[in-house]
Amino acid sequence: MNKEIKSADYYTDAVVVGAGHAGIEAGLALARLGASVTVLSITLDNIGYLACNPSIGGSAKGHLVREIDALGGEMGLAADACCVQMRMLNKSKGPAVHSLRAQVDKYAYHRYMKNVLENTQNLTLRQGEVKKILIRGGKACGIETLLGQKIKAKCVVLACGVYLKSDIIIGKVIEHKGPVCFCRANDLSRSLMRDCGIKLRRFKTGTPARINGDTVDFSALEVQPGEDTPYSFSLASGKVNKKGRVCYLGYTNPRTHEIIRENLHLSPKYGGLIHGTGARYCPSIEDKIVRFSDRERHQFFLEPEGDGTKEMYVQGISTSLPVSVQLPMYRSIRGFENVEIMRDAYAIEYDCIDPSELYPTLAHKRIEGLFFAGQINGTSGYEEAAAQGLVAGINAARYASGQNGIVFSRKQSYIGVMCDDLVTKGTEEPYRMLSARSEHRLILRQDNAELRLGDIGVQTGLLSGKRKSAYLKLKKQIAEAANALNELTVSSEKFGLGDGAEKLKLCDAVKRGAEWEKVAELLKEKKLSDMAVFEAVTAVRYEGYIEREARAVRELMRLENMPLPVDIDYLTVGGLRTEACERLNAIKPLSVGQASRISGVTSADVSVLIIKFAQRKN
Repeated sequence: MNKEIKSADYYTDAVVVGAGHAGIEAGLALARLGASVTVLSITLDNIGYLACNPSIGGSAKGHLVREIDALGGEMGLAADACCVQMRMLNKSKGPAVHSLRAQVDKYAYHRYMKNVLENTQNLTLRQGEVKKILIRGGKACGIETLLGQKIKAKCVVLACGVYLKSDIIIGKVIEHKGPVCFCRANDLSRSLMRDCGIKLRRFKTGTPARINGDTVDFSALEVQPGEDTPYSFSLASGKVNKKGRVCYLGYTNPRTHEIIRENLHLSPKYGGLIHGTGARYCPSIEDKIVRFSDRERHQFFLEPEGDGTKEMYVQGISTSLPVSVQLPMYRSIRGFENVEIMRDAYAIEYDCIDPSELYPTLAHKRIEGLFFAGQINGTSGYEEAAAQGLVAGINAARYASGQNGIVFSRKQSYIGVMCDDLVTKGTEEPYRMLSARSEHRLILRQDNAELRLGDIGVQTGLLSGKRKSAYLKLKKQIAEAANALNELTVSSEKFGLGDGAEKLKLCDAVKRGAEWEKVAELLKEKKLSDMAVFEAVTAVRYEGYIEREARAVRELMRLENMPLPVDIDYLTVGGLRTEACERLNAIKPLSVGQASRISGVTSADVSVLIIKFAQRKN
């Protein structure tokens, strides 16, 4: 009884707050790069939880998942392992906008990610609510939990999702809870404002009802099956061909819209109860009815939540209308006449930061060792969160080991586009990745993510073992396929391009329209993967456009390679306008290129920066 009781406090290299999609990637990156890390979640039951739609990927988001995988992240592997249906979107368009989307079993996805965290060396998984960020001398040095435990660390990654003082709102009812009625984080917002001096704001998102599949008349809906073609997000997964589960397409109708219009005064948004800013690209059904009043119908997709459950997700009809309105609204839809709601739709408001307070490494500008990732940065979407988590995790690991951070550039990845948008422009609404946000999307295709980022994955050490070997094999096969296209001569008849008398180099046949599948068949003796052949054929087919893009990138990189000091007061730099000085002091750009993208900084201001700092460098 006289034995000394040891304190529950302890020291680790890093603490990750949150175990959603951002927290998972951050924690795994830290641990796999050799840092000891504690991942704290407010409940272990929400690890990797798909609180909204049961899918991974989609337009532009599929690019992010492939990039995460190319760098050594986990999301692609998890999506492949838990997939119940896979489809390639935008196949009728060019390869720049092809994007993979997987329906996944949300419960299997949670179990998969929890298992990965539990079995990762250097990673400690803990349930607990963080009360306070510990700051000493302008540096983050750990956290304190609600129960009084202190975990000291070299750095802290905040990946809190939508849990900061979150409110679920349905009609006039406000519940102080997180997604799916998990507990919310009550005290961390106060610490961010008081201890860190970080301003917070309120954003809003929402989710539709979950309905009982047994009460749906599927004959009134259009079947959306998976594809026969096997795909995968991860190079390490092989080919995934799971199309056993189907989704359904349906439509609202004038009666649905009439019910909504009659009850708009009961909507929390239009009744003034919701104050947070919602996502423009994921509007509620109330928003759709108001903004597109001339539409007689809006489409929705009915998606399975997973195997072993009857719950189905009504993608496209999110709402925060009272439950007394929700049921008749859903039942007005053809096929839903007798539908039963299992979980009511709701809106959720939460605290988040202004991401312009961060560097492109996702490190805070004023508080050393403090990193932010995911929806706390004002973004929306699982894929955006996971990509930021990976960036924050890599850079937190490098910070903990005394190395410089890595900045992902816009010319290199959608991840770079997103991070640059957030820290340079900020966001006034939940940010969503769109292919249109990339000015170089022709060279930032989904199919070449490994070629663009694989070397960085290897250099950081995250892409290792079998995954590294798979990448190096693919890289070699793409080079072999490219050589074959340039060296082999074929008959034009073989590709339906002539009568057979004409002989063509294979690359010329591709330029004249030869499909990659036929090229792959011709090269089958070389035992090249479909991915390698597709990439080589795409590079040849679009080489003129790609070279034009590459020239534009090279010019832009001239400005990106002109560094700017981070400790300068731009008001002391002669020749800059006052507005430009204020914006430059607020953002603290790392390069002239980043400065050129700041709102309020003109081309004349950029010229001043080039003259002042390019000369200084030389």
